[in-house]
Amino acid sequence: MFDLELSEEHRLLEQSVREWGARSVAPRIRDLDREHRFDPGILTEMASLDLLGLCVPAEYGGAGMDYLSFGLACEEAEYVDTSLRVILSVHLGLNCLTLLTWGTEDQKRRYLVPQAQGRKIASYGLTEPAAGSDVRGMQSVAVKRGDRYVLSGEKQWISLGDVADHFLVFAYTDLEKKRQRDVSGISAFLVERAFPGFSSGTLTEKWGILAGNTGFFKMDEVEVPEENRIGREGEGFKIAMFALDQGRLSVAAGATGLIRACRDASVAYAKERQTFGVEIGRHQLVKEMIAQMESDYQASRLLWQRSAWMKNRGRRNTRETGLAKWFATVASERAAADSVQIHGANGYSDEYPVGRFYRNCKGAVIYEGTREIHKLMQADYVLGYRLDKPTRCELPAYREAVEA
Repeated sequence: MFDLELSEEHRLLEQSVREWGARSVAPRIRDLDREHRFDPGILTEMASLDLLGLCVPAEYGGAGMDYLSFGLACEEAEYVDTSLRVILSVHLGLNCLTLLTWGTEDQKRRYLVPQAQGRKIASYGLTEPAAGSDVRGMQSVAVKRGDRYVLSGEKQWISLGDVADHFLVFAYTDLEKKRQRDVSGISAFLVERAFPGFSSGTLTEKWGILAGNTGFFKMDEVEVPEENRIGREGEGFKIAMFALDQGRLSVAAGATGLIRACRDASVAYAKERQTFGVEIGRHQLVKEMIAQMESDYQASRLLWQRSAWMKNRGRRNTRETGLAKWFATVASERAAADSVQIHGANGYSDEYPVGRFYRNCKGAVIYEGTREIHKLMQADYVLGYRLDKPTRCELPAYREAVEA
């Protein structure tokens, strides 16, 4: 039975992240956002709180907590700013938890341990200039030469792309299947920034999540040892989709935190601002918008918590996680728009946080599966065109790595 009760450990984590965000980040986030500046010191602070390895087992340097803990941390992080949640999504969700399940023991010792401890920062490289939702359009290739693969290609819109030390990268290893746009020709690799031929940069023209680092990286015949391949050749697409299931949970939980931030800011303003001789919270249409935020917050929280509950039990959850991500991100966009509306002209001012919420919310409706892709997926589940078939990539995060 789906249990909604948080344990004492969960509540302490929630309180810890909330207090850290309010004390250490909230007072300076507006300046970081205005300056388009990523503060690497935040990574150090998150590592000191064990957040960068939150649900990685202690034997691999983590805190040994569960997926519900992961979601709670993401919700509290995004309540302060989306850039904080993105760190958890990419470093922990997309990379660490994927390596935990798919990596060999040697790979986990060499890469996962320092990542979970926060000594190394990790990212994820799937999206390319011409390949987002259409993974088949990937142009990156990995050619086998002796005991090494030579990787060439470019990845774009990579969170922590100009900051991370380690990258989980996807490329075609079967060039004939690449020509046929067959994803069974894609493989996964662990690439280090220090490898010759690797270069990166920061995207500076974005208009949201300005306190976070978003970049690109290029691979110019980067030699990667064979032992850095994750899984078997041709399993890259399965691995990428497994990773997205973890990332989508974090995005859903984060969007839930953003809805709560919009609600709280709107309630405070509605009780402070007066028009026509009364608080604007007394006006029916303002009440309607705040009521919608509350409804969306509660529903979004239930959806991501159900997904986390299923993940904790090793159950297939692609459908449920996708629904949580789709619903929560669309709801966060609605909440951000309404919070700006409630603030009126002040909502258009950087003196209030709701404008930042509005700019930040849009990214989550696009990345890790656009709302349109998720809408089609949910329809296909209901129509029976897409089935919940158990696969190897549904192993729970705490189980030993899949067979070599």
